[in-house]
Amino acid sequence: MKVSARNAIPGTVKAVHTGAVNDEVVLEITPGVEVVAVITKTSAEKLGLEPGKKAYAVIKASDVMLSVD
Repeated sequence: MKVSARNAIPGTVKAVHTGAVNDEVVLEITPGVEVVAVITKTSAEKLGLEPGKKAYAVIKASDVMLSVD
């Protein structure tokens, strides 16, 4: 599958925290670097997300904000 988003970051599902409606999915990009996504429970089930499964964090945004201390 191809997508238009330029930021498709490969990783491994580290954890899935199931809620009543949404699931929080932790994707480990490299050791110590994680991306967390909140998606619908139905989507998590359809994708078969579980620890150890390979997945992509696909990030598409018109604005990206940066900050420093």
